[in-house]
Amino acid sequence: MSDRLRVLPQYLLPKQALTSLMGALARREAGGLTISVIRWFVGHYGVNMAEAAEPDIAAYKSFNAFFTRPLKPGARPIANAPLVCPVDGAISQFGPIDGDQIFQAKGHLYSTAALVGGDQALAAHFHGGSFATLYLSPRDYHRIHMPCDGRLLRMVHVPGALFSVNPTTARGVPGVFARNERVVCLFDSAFGPFLLVLVGATIVGSMATVWHGVVNPPRPGHLREWAYHNENIALRQGEEMGRFLLGSTVVMLFPRRADGQPLRFNPGWAPGGAVRLGEAMAG
Repeated sequence: MSDRLRVLPQYLLPKQALTSLMGALARREAGGLTISVIRWFVGHYGVNMAEAAEPDIAAYKSFNAFFTRPLKPGARPIANAPLVCPVDGAISQFGPIDGDQIFQAKGHLYSTAALVGGDQALAAHFHGGSFATLYLSPRDYHRIHMPCDGRLLRMVHVPGALFSVNPTTARGVPGVFARNERVVCLFDSAFGPFLLVLVGATIVGSMATVWHGVVNPPRPGHLREWAYHNENIALRQGEEMGRFLLGSTVVMLFPRRADGQPLRFNPGWAPGGAVRLGEAMAG
């Protein structure tokens, strides 16, 4: 069966209603029922609770508290590299941006402008630059950290669909990362401006950042923007910048290097490969 046929049911699902329902359930503090659900989830997906700052399943009052659990100090050492991986997950795709086109999967491209919600001036900073798309599976740690030092300039909540973002959907739904709901975070850095884009998905109840808190809900159905140029919100490499309340995907965009070339990525990286927060990503 082709990937397009496999994802066909997603077009028919009431994705917004399902996501709102699951988000509400994940926030509930249901005592023994919550503990039972978490215990099943840990066993089903093979979650490594030994890495968690709180390894006792019974200590989590809600599924969201479990899902966004912090790690033990030192569990993810930060490599001595210009850019480090911001999450635990798997590599969807990475490499140079061809003009304004980002590679999603074989036969699928989408534009930088579409990803950022139609802002052509913002998108132009990344033409000919580099991108990396990282997928967070249910078993992964779901906090997002900084790939390098950065000063926050803008945040944009772009409304959209809520398709799944697993590898099958990436191959089967054209432009899925630019169609789904997303939170676009623009930072300035020693490399110039860069973007961290948190992409929502089916059952992703909400996304949050450390400076704003929960961004969605609400979901008003129109683009929302926050400007931070006059505030000194600076985060260091490896610091937490946000989290998914249920999992999804991060897309990063970087401009060309000072020599006009795209980034040089870790030679050990390959699409489909596993990555861990803090490992060397690019320079």
